[in-house]
Order: sequence, then C-alpha cells, then structure tokens
Amino acid sequence: MALVIAVQAGAAEQWVVYEGAEGARKGKHIVLMAGDEEYRSEEGLPMLGKILSQRHGFKCTVLFSQDADGTINPNNQTNVPGMHLVGSADLVICQFRFRELPDADMKHLVDYLQAGKPIIAIRTSTHAFDYRRNKSSPYAKFGHNSSDWPGGFGQQVLGDTWVSHHGGHAKESARGLVDGTQEKHPVLRSVRDVWGRSDVYGIVRLKPADVVLLHGLVLTGMKPDDPPNYNKSIMPLVWVREYKWETGNTTKALTSTIGAAVDLQSEDLRRLFVNACYWLTGLEVPAKAAVDYVGEFKPTFFGFGTFRKGVKVSDHKL
Repeated sequence: MALVIAVQAGAAEQWVVYEGAEGARKGKHIVLMAGDEEYRSEEGLPMLGKILSQRHGFKCTVLFSQDADGTINPNNQTNVPGMHLVGSADLVICQFRFRELPDADMKHLVDYLQAGKPIIAIRTSTHAFDYRRNKSSPYAKFGHNSSDWPGGFGQQVLGDTWVSHHGGHAKESARGLVDGTQEKHPVLRSVRDVWGRSDVYGIVRLKPADVVLLHGLVLTGMKPDDPPNYNKSIMPLVWVREYKWETGNTTKALTSTIGAAVDLQSEDLRRLFVNACYWLTGLEVPAKAAVDYVGEFKPTFFGFGTFRKGVKVSDHKL
C-alpha cells in the first residue's frame, strides 16, 4: 500500500491539475499541452489554466515537456507525461513544436481528435510534430513536412503548416485586426485590442470555408504604438476551421499564430482564448470574460535556450 501511494504521488508531480471553482463550467475538463523550445508555453499555459479554473470554473490539467526527474525541459521533444488524460478532456489546448511522442502517448491525442473533439492550437502548433527518430511510426504522417499527408497535422487539420516569419523575427511585433465580417463572433466578444511581441507568421494555404477572426498586421517595431510596415501584407492571425476525419467525425479547431507567453500580457488576447474555451465546449460566452491573472505573471521573453532552468512541474501548483 505504501508503495502504491508513493508511485501515485510521484506520478501526480508529472502534471499539474487546477480544480475548477464552483459554477456552470464545473465538470468541463481542459487539457493544456506545453511543449515548444522557443515561445515559453511552459509559462503561458499554466497562467491560462489558472485563469480558466479559478475565474471560470473549468478543471484544467497542464502537461509539460520534461525530463525523467520532473524538471521542465522544453528541449525534450519525446517526453510529455500525462497524455492519457486527454481521453477525459472536453477541450485540448496545444502549444507544441516539433514533438515526437511515443506511439502509445500520441494515440491518446489522435483518438481524441478522431472522436471529433475540439482543439485550440497556438503559435508553433502549425508545426507541432516532427518525426525524425521513428519514421515508421503510424503517426509519422502528422509530421509538419509529411509527404504522405501534405503538411501533416498543421496543414491538414489546422489549415497550414510552417511557412515563414512574415514579420521580422524579434524586430517587428504584431497587431491583431478584427475581421469586419466576424466582429459579432462569440470568440471576439469584448476583444478589440490585441498586440503581441511575436511576429506575424506567413499563412498561405487556408481554404475558402476557413473563417478568419483576426488578421495580423506587421508593425515596424516592438512597441504597441509603432506604425505598420506598409510593405508587408496582413496575414491570418486567428481562424476557425473544421476537419472531417475518416471516422466521419469532425474536429473544430481554433488556431492562433500569436501566443508567446509575452503575448499573453495582452488582456484581450487572454480574453479571446477564454472565449474560445466557452465556445468550443458549447457554453455561452460571457459579455466580458474576466482574465485577471491568478497570482503573479512575469513571462520570459521568447528565444531558444532562454527557458528558466531547474523549474519543476510541481513549482506550478496553485
């Protein structure tokens, strides 16, 4: 019995659960998956999970790329414990980049999607997977440069894979422009002022049926009041699309190429993601969703190798 308790206690430290406060959202489970080397999803997604749980009543489970001892390591592309918990999710929020999970773990996510359940995909999730180690995996086609399933998960399910930095990376920030034909969309409720330090991505493969909610305007600098770069076109920044699987089920996906941890200092961007959680789980979106931080949030600027070293999963417990 002592051994069982010890094992369970150790496993619990591999992910973080934020129990939802009482309310209409009680019982809705959101799994947030942090795993990218550059944009500090390991900081931004726990912050978002705290808001969703404590301000809105969702149960939130945050998974992390990590080493065997529970130390968060965004550079570890093959170890995201807790993927089996996706099976109980009503919504998944994914911020992966070039992950290659063991087949048994990847199966949980694929089963979830093929059941027709919804997903929010942030920033590098357009190129969430990269199969270089196990090219014979049944999930190798999910890789961002797949030829069997062109563009892999990003292009097929979300609408596009990795294309380019359309804005100057770490030199030109992004302003979100509401699409006038979609200004009444529930996800955009009380969302108008969206700005982030990460640049606009190139997006070129969306289909006519895909619905763009925000367009990305490239600014000439890294301040919110910098003028636009008129030499660069606007690009889709946040959009919604549906993908029908061979199972006959359809996944509804909201994709946002803005979403570095520092971008989430934008109140209206946080609100957009909270709104999307309501909308994708079939709940009425609030008139103005509360998005104040729960505790302190001082995100690290994006970059390779800039993540905070030595942080344990357990450090993110509420």
